Amino acid sequence: MNTPQAGILLPLPPLARYLAFNLEPGTDVAAGLAALQDIVDGERTVAGIGMAPLGALGRKIAGLKPFPPLSGPGVDIPSTPFALWLWLRGDDRGELLHRARHIETALAPAFTLADSWDAFKHDGGRDLSGYEDGTENPEGDAATAAAIAADGSSFVAVQRWTHNFSHFEAMQPEERDHCIGRRRSDNEELDDAPESAHVKRTAQESFTPEAFLVRRSMPWAEGRNAGLMFVAFGHSVDAFQAQMRRMLGLEDGIVDALFRFTRPVSGAYFWCPPMVGGKLALPA
Repeated sequence: MNTPQAGILLPLPPLARYLAFNLEPGTDVAAGLAALQDIVDGERTVAGIGMAPLGALGRKIAGLKPFPPLSGPGVDIPSTPFALWLWLRGDDRGELLHRARHIETALAPAFTLADSWDAFKHDGGRDLSGYEDGTENPEGDAATAAAIAADGSSFVAVQRWTHNFSHFEAMQPEERDHCIGRRRSDNEELDDAPESAHVKRTAQESFTPEAFLVRRSMPWAEGRNAGLMFVAFGHSVDAFQAQMRRMLGLEDGIVDALFRFTRPVSGAYFWCPPMVGGKLALPA
């Protein structure tokens, strides 16, 4: 019986590392994916597969599509596809480092590491801006319905956002709250928030059909740069795509105020296979 990768619906870990891999031309893709099956347990390590390795094997996954580059007034959303994406969950940074090293070795030569980012849980689950992240996440059966397809698989949208803290800190507290649509002090939604407020732009029940996702985002920091690794699971990519189009103002010309202090610098979709018998259930 197929089951979802357990890490998708578990609470956020204290620490994480994200790995993104490219597919090397002329290598044995099937052998690389077999190695992936031996590595991924679905809980401590969650896996997403991009279009390149599936295409190399002549396979298609219904619902998996390229991440589209989008543009709105003054805002560009980049597309940065990868062959594989792994979310390493844990509570010890050294253990995550060594696990990542062993995974990189095991997946070679078919897959080569292209990107690696460390992330962490901050202040009980807040973004580095100080606002709670994922407040409107569905829970329980509703979370399963939003994130998991009938066959136990899932799709994930991944973006790395970089915050401009100078711009953010130059705003008055009320102005920041109006960008988000919630008070930072108590996380209460503001009745008088402008239409550009992030919570209004992305209110999941306001879409047709409703656009519910399960967000598992975590802050990242490297040197002087920092932001949010946005990770959202869905039974399809459609809910994420609908939210992003509205954030860009492509529906009504109103751009999400979030873009005043943060921008995505990457973007990709992946298919997260279900588990069967303790291993990823990959296409034959």
